[in-house]
Amino acid sequence: MIKGKKKDGKKKDAKKDGKKSAVEKSEESLGTPTDSSLTTLGDLRSDSLGEETPAIPEAPDEEPEVEEPPAPPVTPFHEEPVLAQVIIESYEGEQVDEFYEGEGFICFEGGNTYKGLFSEGRMNGEGTYTWADGVKYEGTFVKNVPTHCGRYTWSDGTVYEGSIQDGLRHGYGVFRSGTNPIFYTGFWCNGKRHGKGTIYYDQEQTSWYAGDWVNNVREGWGFRRYRSGNTYFGQWKKNLRHGHGKMIWLTDKQEYEGEWECGLQHGSGMHTWFLKRMEMSKYSLRNEYVGNFVKGERHGCGTFLYSDGKMYIGQWAHNKKHGKGIFVSKNGDCFEVEFENDHPVEKPARQGSAVKAKKLRATSPRKCFGTKRTAVVNALGNTSVLGADLDLGVSSLLALFPREDREKESQKVELAVLRHISKLRKTYNFYSTLGCASSDGVCSMTMLQFWRFLKDCNFHLCSVTLAEIDRLLRGDQSPKDIHDPSDILLFRTFVCYLVHLAFHIYHEKCKDEVPHLQKCFLEMMARNVLPSACCVQGILYSGGEFSSFAMNYLKKCWEIYEDFCRPCPRPPFDSTMKLRQFLWMLDDLKLLSEQLTAPKVVEIFVKVGASVPDIYGVNLELEMVFLEFFESLLECALVYVTEDMILKKEAQENKKRSSFEIKELSKETSAASLPQPPRPGEDTESAPQPSLLETLLAFPITPGESKDDVSLPNMDVKEEEDSCPEKEFIDEAKEDKDEQKGLCSFWMCQVEIFFTTKLFPAFEREIMLRDKIKEKKPQDAELAELRKIQAEELERLIAEKEEEEEARKQEAAALQESVRLRERASSSLETLLSWRNLQLKQEASKREPSATKRGSRGSEPKAAPAGTRATADKKKKK
Repeated sequence: MIKGKKKDGKKKDAKKDGKKSAVEKSEESLGTPTDSSLTTLGDLRSDSLGEETPAIPEAPDEEPEVEEPPAPPVTPFHEEPVLAQVIIESYEGEQVDEFYEGEGFICFEGGNTYKGLFSEGRMNGEGTYTWADGVKYEGTFVKNVPTHCGRYTWSDGTVYEGSIQDGLRHGYGVFRSGTNPIFYTGFWCNGKRHGKGTIYYDQEQTSWYAGDWVNNVREGWGFRRYRSGNTYFGQWKKNLRHGHGKMIWLTDKQEYEGEWECGLQHGSGMHTWFLKRMEMSKYSLRNEYVGNFVKGERHGCGTFLYSDGKMYIGQWAHNKKHGKGIFVSKNGDCFEVEFENDHPVEKPARQGSAVKAKKLRATSPRKCFGTKRTAVVNALGNTSVLGADLDLGVSSLLALFPREDREKESQKVELAVLRHISKLRKTYNFYSTLGCASSDGVCSMTMLQFWRFLKDCNFHLCSVTLAEIDRLLRGDQSPKDIHDPSDILLFRTFVCYLVHLAFHIYHEKCKDEVPHLQKCFLEMMARNVLPSACCVQGILYSGGEFSSFAMNYLKKCWEIYEDFCRPCPRPPFDSTMKLRQFLWMLDDLKLLSEQLTAPKVVEIFVKVGASVPDIYGVNLELEMVFLEFFESLLECALVYVTEDMILKKEAQENKKRSSFEIKELSKETSAASLPQPPRPGEDTESAPQPSLLETLLAFPITPGESKDDVSLPNMDVKEEEDSCPEKEFIDEAKEDKDEQKGLCSFWMCQVEIFFTTKLFPAFEREIMLRDKIKEKKPQDAELAELRKIQAEELERLIAEKEEEEEARKQEAAALQESVRLRERASSSLETLLSWRNLQLKQEASKREPSATKRGSRGSEPKAAPAGTRATADKKKKK
């Protein structure tokens, strides 16, 4: 953006062209209309809260025709406004060479404004752009285009905060509607929800979807929870259940797992109706249909198993038996029968024997249907006294004893187990129900509950960690399943594990006592199980309400645990996490703070029982199983999130809500004075977004605690109640209960903030960073290879250069040596010549006096002989 001047027309035209090109570039990059008002899209609220597929009635009942309800009308959704082609009205700020540079404030024609940083006449850096209709963007600009990270705020209170690319929501971001109770957190692509994400449809967050998105549409794998409590997990296509999936109708106590098409059961599947359990029975009764479905109805070939033992195999049409089939009675008699509109056409023909019924039961999907009770033979071939449903599996332990003592050891340990079988069954049933929300009350113990049992009974104080106990009891399984918290333990497996664990811990102490296995088991029962079982410790199972709330984060935390686990260098090479690695994880995710320090984390290790301090301190090389990991995270949440943080967040939410209520009140007042038609795209009903604390505290009151149910007594009755001494104890108990409930709600608020705003986003960023590093690894490898080649080439060139330089030096040295020799020879020759000249001069001086003497003797000199003169000339030449 260049500030225009009238005196220079060419410059002004150039500036306008530059501004226009910049604006066009920003519009092309945004790719959305210039209008920043609401637009209608098939978006968030297209998912109706009543969109669930209705439950299918049982076979004998007459079923009305049920159709999928029509999709609700599309509600408005906010799009990012664009930087429209506007004309600059005024500018206040710094300039360099007539270009906007540095920090400034600019007003555009039409009411749009921008305040922030400029570079080379363009919006570059951090700034705030406000449209005339109230929409505001706060974040980073690059050449007039919103990019990187930013925050969009619409006039109705709707907010988006997260990654921005070319003015559109792109990457990870959080969206919260100001007019509807809609909250989305996840990934975006070109302004639409795309990738993994979670969306909440109501204020109480009881209706939500978590899974895959493709262009604002649920498509792929996802989990959907409806407001009624019903759930669906499976495949989606165009916002409808399509593919393989499992639907649970909680209130109707029904379940379907199989194929779906356009939101209805279509294809092969299994539908189950859960009935009320019989008194004193652990297992619930159920009717079950396995076969074909067409548009939500039983249609085609299918098998129906009745809870009383009867079975029908044959043809179905529109949820009714229609056509030929085989009916098996409770006593095993088979009948070939033909049905029409769920009624037999004629008297069925009996098949005669129960052999065919047994064959039919063998092909039945219910494996335990019609089975015969058999006796169990122990490891030595004898009949077990524990019955048909219990096998200790002690053959590996009996192999350690002499052959003559094995039978006695087996019998005695079975009798010891039989003595405590009632206590063991009670303990198993108690821990199986911890944190369990099964609709029919039938629960089996998981490894997570088994770990809780071991810690409650102080097995981890017997010089063995829970990870080592897993290897001891489950070392024959695959390394991935050894520490799986969701693995199911049947009662016989539970007892078998206890026998093996008792021998491993107490065999040294009881090595001189016979029978050995029995003594070890009784010692374990007396020291560990009987005094401490069913006395639950730890924060995870501290309360039913809190446990159910914490279980919502179990799956994601297990994903984090698996990611940070490292394989053990020794067999069976299973993956675990050490206490030191847990500390490193918190440091990598930037979760250590002034409240949650490293010494505080070590105290948490001791509190959850992951480490036992000794005279040398805490051993950070100990391994921790997932129970200890999850409880450590819960304790970290209670330390990290303080009351001030909760109150501050609540104040922010209340401030937003109060401003929203004032706006709505002014709208209602103006509407009451002068009725006006609503703007296109506006909702007729609006609900303010509740605060986080109110959402967590708004749990339903249990029957009998509601204040509305208490009738107001008259004065006489009130005085009589006041004078009653028992009322004080009732009030104290009620206050304690309210205080405990308030503390539980406060804990849930702390856990919610820690997991959703700190831990999970930090882990997602860590995964994204790893993926980027993984993507760059091939490029880095190619670059390293190229650099290696360049280094080798450079070394070769340097070596050649050094060789050439060495050759030059040798040539120069040889040349210098030859020149020195020549100079030396020349100097020798000159010395010789000078010596010879001196000699000749001496000889000449000697001859001159003799010639003078001869000349004085004769008047005329005599001519020298020719031979003598020639000899003298030769000597002179030499």
